[in-house]
Amino acid sequence: MPRQVLVMPLAFKASQQLDLPVKRHAERLPHYLQQEERLLAALLDAHQLTRLSPGRYRYVVTSLQVFQLQVKPIVCLQIEADPSCLEMRAVDCELEGLGLVDDFQLTLEAILKATPRGLSGDARLSVSVSQPPLLRLVPRRALETTGESILKGILVGIKARVGQQLMADFRRWCRETDAEHSALQQSRQETAAMQSGGP
Repeated sequence: MPRQVLVMPLAFKASQQLDLPVKRHAERLPHYLQQEERLLAALLDAHQLTRLSPGRYRYVVTSLQVFQLQVKPIVCLQIEADPSCLEMRAVDCELEGLGLVDDFQLTLEAILKATPRGLSGDARLSVSVSQPPLLRLVPRRALETTGESILKGILVGIKARVGQQLMADFRRWCRETDAEHSALQQSRQETAAMQSGGP
C-alpha cells in the first residue's frame, strides 16, 4: 500500500510599520480616526469597497499576478475603533482565479493610532494555501518568495496611501469641520441677535 505524501500548504507573510509625524492639527487625529467610512475610503480604493453593516466591509483586492496566474482576493473586513485608535481585521476571504481552493486562509491585522506627534501603525498580512495545480512545476520556495513579495507590496501600497491620500483627506476634513463650526457659530449669533431684537 503506497504511503500518502503529506503536502504542506504554501505559507507567506509580510509586515509593515508606520511612524508618520503630523505637523498641523495632530490633536484632532483621534476625532478623525472615528470617521470610519471616510477613513477606509482614503486607506483603500473606495470603488472596491462595499459597506455590509456597521463596522463590516467587503473589499475586492486588485488582481494579483502570480507567475501566469491571475488571482483576486475578496476580503471581509471588520473595523473597530476607540477614541484614538482604529483596528482592521480580515474575518473572511474568498479567492477568485485558483479554481476550487478549500484551504485558502488569509490573516490581516492592522492598527492605526493617533499619537501626540502624528500617526503610528502596524500591519501584518499572511496567507496559507495549497499549491495550485497550474503552478505545480514551480519550485515551492519560488512561489513563497513571490507570495511574500506580493503581500509586502500590498502593505507598502497601504502605507503610501496613509502618507498621501489619508493625510490629504485629513487636511480636507479639518477645513470642512472648521467651516461647519464657523457656519454654526454665525447661525447662533444671528439667532441670538434676532431674539434680542437687534438689527
